[in-house]
Amino acid sequence: MIPVSAPCFRYHYRVVYADCTLGNHIYYSRYLDILEAARGEFFRNLGQPLLELQAQEILFPVVECHLRYKFPARYDDVLTIELWPMLVQGARLNFGFRIVKGETLILEGETFHVCTGLNEKPKRVPEDLLNELNKSNELNK
Repeated sequence: MIPVSAPCFRYHYRVVYADCTLGNHIYYSRYLDILEAARGEFFRNLGQPLLELQAQEILFPVVECHLRYKFPARYDDVLTIELWPMLVQGARLNFGFRIVKGETLILEGETFHVCTGLNEKPKRVPEDLLNELNKSNELNK
């Protein structure tokens, strides 16, 4: 088991009208789309865009997620998604995250992923990706 203490990655997102209910708050399942966008930017920031990983037959499907809703976000709010890898263990890659609006905590939770090939069979997280995670950690100390 390798606990990862990489720094927090931040992604900014403006809530669009399509994200919201008639009550003008983000529909609960739309947060998963926002988190997916943040994870994509996280990998791109590491120099490992998801499309390049896919071309190398490396995928990270979500196998479990935990969300704790704290406060509603509304149309046109600018949110900051804070994302960090929590754990790498064999084929597992877990992320922690928080969504905030200013100082207000909107949502927090975790997503759990398994590294697989295109054949959907689990495989270890690639060594070069582990190295990028570690480099990212060193640059931000």
